[in-house]
Amino acid sequence: MSDQTSSLANVDAIVAGVIAPAAATVDRDGAFPAAAIRALGEAGILGLLIPEANGGLGLGPDTAALVVERIAGACASTAMVVCMHFSGSAVLAQHGTVEVQREVAAGRHLSTLAFSETGSRSHFWAAMSSAKVDGDTVVLDAQKSWVTSAGHATAYVWSSRPATAEGFSTIWLVPRGSAGLSAPAGFDGIGLRGNDSTPISAAGVRIPEANRLGPDGKGFDVMMGIVLPNFNLYSAAVSIGLASAALARTCAHAGATRHEEAGTSLAELPTIRAHIARMQIKVDMTRLLWLDTIAAMGAGRPDTMLRVLEVKAAAAETALEVTATCMRVCGGVAFRKEVGVDRAFRDAQAASVMGPTTDVLWDFIGKAVTGLPLF
Repeated sequence: MSDQTSSLANVDAIVAGVIAPAAATVDRDGAFPAAAIRALGEAGILGLLIPEANGGLGLGPDTAALVVERIAGACASTAMVVCMHFSGSAVLAQHGTVEVQREVAAGRHLSTLAFSETGSRSHFWAAMSSAKVDGDTVVLDAQKSWVTSAGHATAYVWSSRPATAEGFSTIWLVPRGSAGLSAPAGFDGIGLRGNDSTPISAAGVRIPEANRLGPDGKGFDVMMGIVLPNFNLYSAAVSIGLASAALARTCAHAGATRHEEAGTSLAELPTIRAHIARMQIKVDMTRLLWLDTIAAMGAGRPDTMLRVLEVKAAAAETALEVTATCMRVCGGVAFRKEVGVDRAFRDAQAASVMGPTTDVLWDFIGKAVTGLPLF
């Protein structure tokens, strides 16, 4: 059995035994999926991207994306926590210390990104926060607008303006318990309710200068070369996983529910079948684009960046369309809990406003295919 096959089998077992049973509570109470993250850590899944030499599984974004998709089918909130962890740990796998990498591999370090800032909107690469060198420490001041796992991550992969060098930004590892960090208590929103996403403020936060991830002033290279491909791939996996699950629940409902006037199942109505067929085509088309993006990244193809830009936009829009149609097909019962498509509809909304947003990605894609520079 290959390492990928073994890892996915472990994830499937955790999904069935831990994640799926807790999914309703995570959504209803906005509860962070601590048991799921603990189980994934104990199984070595949190260290999936860490090199084997430092205790990790040494696998790639392809396996990580499949992990996120499987989790998203049961609980998109948990999947988004894992999405952000893999996006952060991809940076740590290349720029983190051996000690940090070993902590990730052992399941004792939950990572996340702290890029988006008040005033930057979806342009996460345009850092507005400051970093000032003071001896062998760096002083950080920032207003981060949206950080997943804010109250549970071990440390944040954090962006700021460069400390002394030229460039767009610099990346740091900021421990969650650092003095001067503050965040609101919890998250209460319409979707992805259990992923603990909140703003974070930094007022005079001191960290060792050794916590820099990559050269000063080269944060943009880290963002574009590591974070963007990983995050877009995993974010797309969340959208595809929840859209596929919503469609499966809709098909089951349509096959089992009788139409009172016609005396047949909903699935026997041509209009219902047409809606289901269109949804299936959309999901399959998006999945094929996603798999091609994985292949492009693995092979280092010239069209990799175009695929990376396309896949998040396509998956986000597919999830929005498919889950809305699921609500339509299932009718009034969709607005109750028993069918299980209402949560997918709510959770799907997040991808369209999570930077880089679909509108920004469309602009980038248009630039890419017409030969204009992206930045």
